[in-house]
Amino acid sequence: MKLDRKEILKSLETISVAGEGKNMVESGAVQNIMTFGDEVVVDLVLQTPALHIKKRAEVDVMKAIHEEVHQKAKVKVNIKVQAGEKKPEIKGKSIPGISNIIAVASGKGGVGKSTVTANLAVTLSKMGFKVGILDADIYGPSIPTMFDVEAEKPLSVNIDGKSKMKPIENYGVKVLSIGFFTKPSQAVVWRGPMAAKALNQMIFDAAWGELDFLLLDLPPGTGDIHLSIMQSLPITGAVVVSTPQKVALTDAKKGVSMFRQESINVPVLGIAENMAYFTPEELPDNKYYIFGQEGAKNLAEDIQAPFLGEIPLVQSLRESGDIGRPAALQTDTPLENAFKELTRNMVQETVNRNQSLPPTEAIKITTMAGCSAVKK
Repeated sequence: MKLDRKEILKSLETISVAGEGKNMVESGAVQNIMTFGDEVVVDLVLQTPALHIKKRAEVDVMKAIHEEVHQKAKVKVNIKVQAGEKKPEIKGKSIPGISNIIAVASGKGGVGKSTVTANLAVTLSKMGFKVGILDADIYGPSIPTMFDVEAEKPLSVNIDGKSKMKPIENYGVKVLSIGFFTKPSQAVVWRGPMAAKALNQMIFDAAWGELDFLLLDLPPGTGDIHLSIMQSLPITGAVVVSTPQKVALTDAKKGVSMFRQESINVPVLGIAENMAYFTPEELPDNKYYIFGQEGAKNLAEDIQAPFLGEIPLVQSLRESGDIGRPAALQTDTPLENAFKELTRNMVQETVNRNQSLPPTEAIKITTMAGCSAVKK
């Protein structure tokens, strides 16, 4: 059984919160809906702390979903009271229709950042969200390969009298990448301004439509491309990917530091640990910590950032990326479960961020004395 997020949303339009008049969806009480299989989690924000109103809201939600969607659905309702104030508008509104823009970054290359991005996107789509990926790794685009769309070319569509690029779609995810405009063997030898211009075209001259999440697969490091992206877009939050080994953790820490600079101030949603342990196919219950154990988890604790989850190093994860079918598409596998946990934690941290922090502005970049200076 797979619950439909649209049907759940429609069922919640039939009920209202006491004293607010409008239905739950129209009043903004429904903050988030997350589904997976027969499970559904509904996050509500109410304007009154009264216990009987909170309890009634919980019962009404469960009743509506059981009657209108599926009587055996497993429903969990999370309620937060936000008396006297409205939830701040989600940043990222610089692209109409896109609710959350999430940067997926790594301090160092080769840690599986693009693999994590691809599987996060697929898992979000399976949960019922509308998802897109902007492959911002100008010099090493790999998302087209991972989605089996290397031979595709974006078409031009007319939107409100303007010509826009239509993203390529596969597995329920919309994708744009510089890889669509270059040959597989062609090296992209561009200076920073040219790369920034190409990214701006893919961001603002694209017909993304309505998206709950736009994931940005950033290049490794902390350089010009990162500043250009944050100058162009107000980022909702960042996910930093690392392996457990010390050299990767050192660079991951620098990546977190970049986002947390006062002049940039992009919330870090959490740390994801890739290649956490090796499990051979013939010994599925064995774990070999060949890169060290819980390094990224310990880093998250040290820098006071959420730990989103760990992804094992298994052969099928590499194979799925090579053939263009992300591992998260499988069902009831250890990999699918690992990406499910990672994605759920990321979604929850995004909800927490949007409820507790104001919108973040895009940064302004000027040049002073030959050096890049970043200002609000």
